[in-house]
Amino acid sequence: PHRTELYEDPPSGCWPIVYSPDYNITFMGLEKLHPFDAGKWGKVINFLKEEKLIADDLIVQAREATDEDLLVVHTRRYLNKLKWSFVVATITEIPPVAFLPNFVVQRKVLRPLRTQTGGTIMAGKLAVDKGWAINVGGGFHHCSSDKGGGFCAYADITLAIKFLFERVQGVSRATIIDLDAHQGNGHERDFMDDPRVYIMDAYNRYIYPGDGFAKRAIKRRVELEWGTEDSEYLQKVHTHVEGALNEFKPDVVVYNAGTDILDGDPLGGLAISPQGIVKRDEVVFRAARSRGIPILMVTSGGYQKRTARIIADSILNLHGLGLLHKERAACAVGSSSVDQMIRDSAKDFSNLS
Repeated sequence: PHRTELYEDPPSGCWPIVYSPDYNITFMGLEKLHPFDAGKWGKVINFLKEEKLIADDLIVQAREATDEDLLVVHTRRYLNKLKWSFVVATITEIPPVAFLPNFVVQRKVLRPLRTQTGGTIMAGKLAVDKGWAINVGGGFHHCSSDKGGGFCAYADITLAIKFLFERVQGVSRATIIDLDAHQGNGHERDFMDDPRVYIMDAYNRYIYPGDGFAKRAIKRRVELEWGTEDSEYLQKVHTHVEGALNEFKPDVVVYNAGTDILDGDPLGGLAISPQGIVKRDEVVFRAARSRGIPILMVTSGGYQKRTARIIADSILNLHGLGLLHKERAACAVGSSSVDQMIRDSAKDFSNLS
């Protein structure tokens, strides 16, 4: 297999948290026409910095996926279609994009999505190396090898898994736990007849995409009603995540942690509280970590202004519970990382006592 930049080892002391400022989509206010908070990824990182969990030189910088990387899954025909602005406008559901020259669309819309996709691929290898990894972006679960939709232009979940299967020794089985409010029809279509991939999907049965064909790929299907609330939701997630991991022993779990299950989300139609989301992520991490299965989390859908704070709170909670341990080694030369390590060690010491 060809050498890919995405699999070069980051400095050893970095947290396996992947991000780049290039994730954020900003152009002339057009992003306001989408219910998406197009800067949510940067806001998550800022909250984590405020809480002193991370510093810039302690996280892994995402790199943009190249055409060569994308062709591991995507057809050339599909990638060529993205050279038409109206196609991208349809996929991202931002109609005015259709009227922009494609070089602007490539730079302002697709490059951020390609960088998030590179981030997911990188986080796949990090998860296997370190036991866990979080890509603060990604989770484009409506995109398959030859078709995008629902704001998803690249199939990052499929790519991360295919990269691991092809290039990492000892990874030959994967479980996708998709808890975004929408059905993950992209990876479902991509892995339709692949016995190496087990898919659990819990979603609002009445909303987009309602892809009946793709549903055949779901091994554990949890169809939710409008307005499902915390207690019923968390009980179902717990039961089915445990069941999924008992039924099929994967070498890696890809967890699509969409926050569009949040009460009041204009597209999700469910009624989960912020605390319910934090608890949900904890249930999934505990299930994987207690079995020693590497877990890769991507953040996927979530369409409200308060979403970024909830994602940050969830990561802080996972850290507080000891579900995100980290190996100690200098991540980057410079006093700030050393200070951070000393703080970390002190924190670990106080946790022990």
